[in-house]
Formats: sequence, structure tokens, C-alpha cells
Amino acid sequence: MRTRRGQYNPKAMNMCNLENNSNVGVKRRKVEVIAGDNQMGCRRKLKMSPEIARKRRDFFDALPDDIVLCILRKLSSTAACPADFISVLVTCKRLNGLGLNPTVICRGSRRMLAVKAKNWSESAHRFLKYCSDTGNVEACFTLGMIRFYCLQNRGSGASLMAKAAIGSHAPALYSLAVIQFNGSGGSKNDKDLRAGVALCARAAFIGHVDALRELGHCLQDGYGVKRNIAEGRRFLIQANARELATVLAANPDAVVPRSWLAWNPARPLGDTSCPLLSDFGCNVPTPAPHPAQQFLSEWFSGRTPGPGLRLCSHSRCGRPETRMHEFRRCSVCGAVNYCSRACQALDWKLRHKMQCAPAERWADGNGVNGGNGNGNNGYGDANALVDDTDGNDEGEGVVNG
Repeated sequence: MRTRRGQYNPKAMNMCNLENNSNVGVKRRKVEVIAGDNQMGCRRKLKMSPEIARKRRDFFDALPDDIVLCILRKLSSTAACPADFISVLVTCKRLNGLGLNPTVICRGSRRMLAVKAKNWSESAHRFLKYCSDTGNVEACFTLGMIRFYCLQNRGSGASLMAKAAIGSHAPALYSLAVIQFNGSGGSKNDKDLRAGVALCARAAFIGHVDALRELGHCLQDGYGVKRNIAEGRRFLIQANARELATVLAANPDAVVPRSWLAWNPARPLGDTSCPLLSDFGCNVPTPAPHPAQQFLSEWFSGRTPGPGLRLCSHSRCGRPETRMHEFRRCSVCGAVNYCSRACQALDWKLRHKMQCAPAERWADGNGVNGGNGNGNNGYGDANALVDDTDGNDEGEGVVNG
């Protein structure tokens, strides 16, 4: 080879028996000399001809879109976390395009849409909005709760929850019932107890345990409905039985502890109560909260809902007040406040039964709380909730109903 200056420098090359590869169908060869340990080797980069490339084509490219969409729909409905679905979207361009198909997104499970509060961003907001636009009721409920309580966009949040409720989403129906009972997002005069009872009845019919328990307490106390103690008691027992059945169905091979069904060995003399007959349910493990409630708990763990506003005392609820003195308080101690009787029942089993003690100011005999000096509210319920008045920070209230 001659250089630009006219010099001739021969260069030795190791062809590595290239004549033996004449029938492979190689279009281009690139030889790279490797030196090491006084040995010479070569590495060839081969580019296959179009005929051979077609024969070695990936079988995934030959699958029809209908089959891939069916697989993605199954994945979105059974995903255990958002990462399970996102890892598929980033695999290739085809899976990304088909994975965002509305027929796939509308089947997404609640765990696939479980956004963490620490990861909340505008892109997460847009993704939930896209999922809700496809008709995913879980996305409608989750985004509705976030907008109503966290972003304080009451109208948009309530409309999204209503959209999920129209799709017979039981948690959305019950959340709207809590909003009606408390008049959330408005004044105390905006409470609609009858609408709350109707929404609870619909959610209980679908199978929501908390709604069934709330409906039983409403009937027992005459709260928003004509008082019927026997019917309310029947609903409470049904809620306890359904709660126990849900736990057993989730763990079919688990050994049922005797404490779930047995009488309390430390019960007072003459007390024949059974966990199935309790107002607060069986002694079963507390169910995992909905991802929307988990988001609320994480969101308000590092920030306050507003001046003078409180969170529901049930640690797994996360709902904040939208105005002062919105939530009802325990009629015995007055130290805790709840957005609903269902949260009171869950928190009672979790921690409050070890902390609740009568307070002097709740047994002063002035008649404002309907107390009779022993923690009862006049209806025989030792742990009823009383309403706070909007103009009194001392929390004088009236018995529900």
C-alpha cells in the first residue's frame, strides 16, 4: 500500500481461513486483529443476507394484535403493582403501543393503579386521567379521591367518584355516602342524611362490608332513616359474618384462631357477647386499605390538611376534614374523631379499645351530648359518635339521630 508521501509499507494480515466460509451467505466481513500472549486471533462481524434474516425472524412479530391485546388485558387486570405493567410497556415499541390501548387500560386493577404519594407528579396525574377517560372505574375513584381531598378540587373529584359509582363501584358509593353524611366540601347545612343512607344501601347490596355496618348503625340510631333496632342489628351481624367470610376466602388454608369466634375469656359476669354479635366486627385482621386511602394517608403524613382541620383518627383512612368540626367524635372519651362509624369500628379493634376512657367533660350532666354518665348515648351504644358544632371548640354535640 502506498501512502500519500509515496512510501510503500506492507501490512501483514491474518485471514483466518476465510476461504472455508465462502458458503455461509456473508455479505460483509470485518476483520479485527487481537494481540495477546504472543498470539494472533481475529473476530468477524457478520451481517446476514435478507433471505437468512427472514428465516430467523422472531415469532413475536408474527402474532396477531388481537392475541397480544388479550394477553395484555389479562396482565393489567392481575398486576400486583404498577411496575408489573410498566415493565411490559418499556419492552418494545409494539408492546408500548398496544399496552396503552383503551381496551387494556380499562381492565386495570386497583393495584396496577396504586400510585404512591411520594411519586406523585404531573405525569402520574395525566396517566390516571387517561385511565379514567377509558372508563376504568378504579382510576375514576382513585383520581376522584385525590382531587377531592388532596388537591381540593371538590367538584371534579366528586364527579369522578360519581362516574365510578355509576359503574357500581362499591368503595366509590360508600365514599359518596360519607361525603353526604358529613357535608364534605360545603357547610353543615349541606348534609344529606337520606342520600347517604341510600348510597350506603346500594354499596351494601353490592357487598361492601363497611357500608353494611354503617347502614346497620343508621337503622339502630335512627340516623337519616326511621329507627329500626332489630333490622339494624341484623345488618350488623351480616356485616360481621361477611367480614369473616372475606378473610377466610382470602386465606383458605389458614388455621382459624379460636379468638376470632370464641367468647372473650375476660368478659364480665353475665356477659354472653360473641364477636359475631359485636357492633365492631370479629377479631379478624384489619383488611388492607384501598390504594386511594393509602395515598391519602401518605399525602397527609407530612402536611396538615389546613388550619384547625383534623384527620380521621383511623390511621388507615386518611380522610381530612374540609371544614372545622366536620367529623364526629367518640361519645365516651371525646379524644378521637371519625369520618364514619365504619372507621370507628376498625379503629376500635386496632387500638382505641385499649385507650378509650370516660372524660369528665363528657359526663357533666348538661344534656348536650345525651350521655347518661356511664358512656352510653341513650340507645344502649357505649361507643356512639357525637357531632361537633361549628361554633364551639369545646365540641359540644348532639347524639346522632
